[in-house]
Amino acid sequence: MKKFLLISISLLASQIVFSQTDSLQKEINTHVWKPFIKAFNSKDNDAFSAVHSREVIRISQDDKSIIGFDEYFKKIPDSLKLKWSEWKNNIELRFIQRIAANGKAFEVGYYKSTSTHSKTGESRTGYGKFHVLLRKENGTWKILMDADANDKTDEKIFLSALPME
Repeated sequence: MKKFLLISISLLASQIVFSQTDSLQKEINTHVWKPFIKAFNSKDNDAFSAVHSREVIRISQDDKSIIGFDEYFKKIPDSLKLKWSEWKNNIELRFIQRIAANGKAFEVGYYKSTSTHSKTGESRTGYGKFHVLLRKENGTWKILMDADANDKTDEKIFLSALPME
């Protein structure tokens, strides 16, 4: 009987922890990842910057660069906007690790970014692995640190991770 009770309590406790974690991940998806994807795909720099903390640290591991908010979101020249307007973006995210508690989160996953030229139909696809730290600021989750690298990621590796929902 003691063994049964202990197993039952353990299962209940793990279910509560899972439910809390699942709830936080849904909240992070709503506050960060869904707006992130929408802003990235529509090239909305204001909306994209809004999911990031003003204290964000952006790390491009392939370029060996570390920058802050102002440099990451500096004004894009109109000539570059015009050139980019001919390309349609689509980014997809998949996750291999999601840890969240007490207003802090750490997430690791893969991205697939495809750009298609509106006139020629030319398509380019890139993959990478990301590591992100998030924190809750005034009740809203924000990206505090974003690091990514190609890390030999391909379609097979990308598909091996779990979808956002």
